[in-house]
Amino acid sequence: MFVDTARIVVKAGKGGDGIVAFRREKYVAKGGPSGGKGGKGGSVIFVGDSGLTTLLDFRYNRKIKAEDGQNGMNKDKFGADGKSVYVKVPIGTTIIDVDKNIIIGDIVKPFQEVVVCKGGKGGRGNAFFASPRHPAPDICEKGEPGEERNIELNLKVLADVGLVGFPSVGKSTLISVVSEAKPKIADYHFTTLIPNLGVVAVPDGRSFVMADLPGLIEGAHTGLGLGIQFLKHVERTRVIVHVIDMSAKEDRDPVSDYLKINKELESYNLDLLKRPQIIVANKMDMPGSDDNLERFKKELGIDNVIAISALTKNNLNELLYAVADKLEEVKDEEEIVTPQDVVVEYNFVEPEAPFTITLEDDGVFNVTGPAIKRLFDKLDVSTDANARLFAKKLRTMGVDEALRKKGVKNGDTVRILNYEFEFID
Repeated sequence: MFVDTARIVVKAGKGGDGIVAFRREKYVAKGGPSGGKGGKGGSVIFVGDSGLTTLLDFRYNRKIKAEDGQNGMNKDKFGADGKSVYVKVPIGTTIIDVDKNIIIGDIVKPFQEVVVCKGGKGGRGNAFFASPRHPAPDICEKGEPGEERNIELNLKVLADVGLVGFPSVGKSTLISVVSEAKPKIADYHFTTLIPNLGVVAVPDGRSFVMADLPGLIEGAHTGLGLGIQFLKHVERTRVIVHVIDMSAKEDRDPVSDYLKINKELESYNLDLLKRPQIIVANKMDMPGSDDNLERFKKELGIDNVIAISALTKNNLNELLYAVADKLEEVKDEEEIVTPQDVVVEYNFVEPEAPFTITLEDDGVFNVTGPAIKRLFDKLDVSTDANARLFAKKLRTMGVDEALRKKGVKNGDTVRILNYEFEFID
């Protein structure tokens, strides 16, 4: 089954906790702190695999989680790092963060890696907090949580050439005779429900990948027919081969068909009309096709049309040479682009406030914010030493002063991330 869209939950591993420990060894005077650091959590990394052609596996595996880091140990031993998870995806897969609506990465070549979720850092043990002023600390840190994302995977077929046109114009027949692809062929609309890829060998030794894409109908850019399912795959192709049924079967009009297909491409993405396009007049073995071709050229003012018959294999080599030549032109233009020609747009993103203070309905001041949460996640405030360190860091961040300005007095209750503390001035 061909699946080109999937939504999954991805979570990296949590960092291991640091520990509080002291040396208890014979002949070691006074011992000292020896709590080790926790290991890093494993990350979730997506890797391009040219052997995959569908996202079907993600229909049955909707949650991917990496391994947590191991907690630190005594005698200054570090915990082991959690194992990262490497997830294979087809070439042409775009990874989108659903909640933030941003593109995390775009897999466009084999073995390309994209870190989707980064593992959390390991917490430090008490050995890391030792100093001449405080030689025997009894504080440690918890490991940071790993990143978690709701992501959407979109597969857009990667091919050098994409065949476009109305249903039943002969696209499937064409790719079947110029490559080893074996698409379903029948005399009714929408026999092609998924993209079919084939490697085409040109008689002079060149080759390229051709995609037979599902047929378009008028209104496809709004989702009619196979709609967006088809159009998104056109975005990846470097050259468009526009196939037209010149026999005018089923009361079709070649001129009208040509204009409607280009209108759909333009409505979906204006840049698609800038893509090199080769016009192919198919079914030239049918009665009336020659007259229709002359009318087509005259009404549209287009002379460069390649006339073929996919059924009888007439004039196919001319088409293959034209496609290969056009691909070389496109490749040369791509190589000319220099870094100075690329315009990078930088958007200013206002940094999020480290903390905010709000007065709740019950009269308690509530302190929240990303910096507060990171600090709270690191320190186990159930111990007196860590609670004192937590209070000290809040004071350094300016939370105490901000609370005073809000009117908080000595002895008042302050809520921090659903935990309540007494404010001591």
